[in-house]
Amino acid sequence: MMKVIMGNHALSYGAKLSRVQVIAAYPITPQTQVVELLSEMCANGELDAKFVKVESEHSAMAASIGASAAGARAFTATSAQGLALMHEMIHWAVGARTPIVLGNINRAMGPPWSIWTEQNDSLSERDTGIMQVYCESNQEVQDTVIQSFKVAEKVLLPCMVVLDAFYLSHTYEPVDIPEQSLVDEYLPPFDPPYKLDPDDPHTFGSLTDAKWYYELRYKIEVAMNKARYEWKKANEEFENIFDRGYGLVEDYKCEDADLILITSGTITGTARITVDILREKGKKVGLLKIRVFRPFPIDEVRDILGSAKKVACIDRNISFGHSGIFFAEVKSALYNLSNRPPIWGYIAGLGGRDVTPESIIEIVKRTEESDKPEELIWIGLKR
Repeated sequence: MMKVIMGNHALSYGAKLSRVQVIAAYPITPQTQVVELLSEMCANGELDAKFVKVESEHSAMAASIGASAAGARAFTATSAQGLALMHEMIHWAVGARTPIVLGNINRAMGPPWSIWTEQNDSLSERDTGIMQVYCESNQEVQDTVIQSFKVAEKVLLPCMVVLDAFYLSHTYEPVDIPEQSLVDEYLPPFDPPYKLDPDDPHTFGSLTDAKWYYELRYKIEVAMNKARYEWKKANEEFENIFDRGYGLVEDYKCEDADLILITSGTITGTARITVDILREKGKKVGLLKIRVFRPFPIDEVRDILGSAKKVACIDRNISFGHSGIFFAEVKSALYNLSNRPPIWGYIAGLGGRDVTPESIIEIVKRTEESDKPEELIWIGLKR
C-alpha cells in the first residue's frame, strides 16, 4: 500500500510492521507524533502491544530495557534534551545487550531553545555502543526500523534510527507500506538466548570487577564488528523481498570523480541534485552518503574515497574545539591509506539553517580553489 505520510509516522509504521510488543512513550517536540500514532494503533487493536506512558525519557529507556530483558521487542522515540536525559540508560541498554530500537528526531540542543534540526543530540551518544543509522527519506525511515530490529537482535545491541527534524519528521512523502506477511517473513519473532524467566533464572546487571568487566567491553566491540556484516546481510535479504535496499553507504557518480562530497541525512538529497547540476557544467563531482554511522563503514569509505583528488565533508554538527564529527571520523578512516586524498571540513545547517544547492556549490568552489585542506569552515554565516 502506498501512503503519503510524515517522517514521524514512518517511524510508527516501521514499529507496527516489526510487531513491537512494548512501546515506552514520553512526548517531546518534534517527536511526539511518533508515539501518538502508536498509541492510537494500540487503542484500536491495530497493534497488539503494551503502551507504557512514563514520566520522563530516562524512564522510557529504563522501561524499554526491562521489556527487552524479559524477551519483548521494545521501541521508543525521543529528541534532543530527551535523548540527553536517556544518556545514562543508553549505556545500560548497551551493557545489558538489549536490542531496543530508538527513533531519534535530530533537534538542536539548548540553550537557546530550538526545535529545528542538528545532529549533535544523536552524535553525543556516539561512544555509548548504540548503533546509529541516518535516514534521507521517509521510505528509508520506515524500512530502517524493520532492518534495525533484524540487525539488533542478531548482535544484541540497541539501534538508533535518526531523521532530521521537520525536513523529514513533519514532511509528507509517499511511502510504500509493505504487506505484514512479507515483513513477518523477513523479521521473525524476537527469541533472545537469555531473558528474565522465573523457570530459568539468571543474574542480570550485577556487580563485576576488573576480572570480567574488560572482557564484557570487548564483547560489545566484537558485536559491533559483526554488525557490519549483519547490516549487509539484512539489506540483501530486504532487497530480495521488497525490491529496494540501502547499504552502509551510498555512492553517487563517484567512479570518475575528482572531488567527492560527503553528506548524511536530508542534505544528501540536495547534494545529489547539485552534483547533477555541476556534472552538466563539466565538473567531475561525486557524492558519498554515510548511512550507518555506528558501526562506522571504514572499508566502504576507504574504497570510495581512495581514488578522489579532493574530499569535502558537510557536517550538520560540530565537536567544539575540533571539527565536524563526520569529518573527524572520515579523516581517521583514511589516515592509513597510502593514497589518501586531502579532506576539507565544512559546518552547515546548524539549528535547522537551510543548506541549499547554492551552499553546496560554494563548498565545491571553495574546495576546488584551495590548495591547503582546512578542517573547520563555516558555510552560510550571517556577517
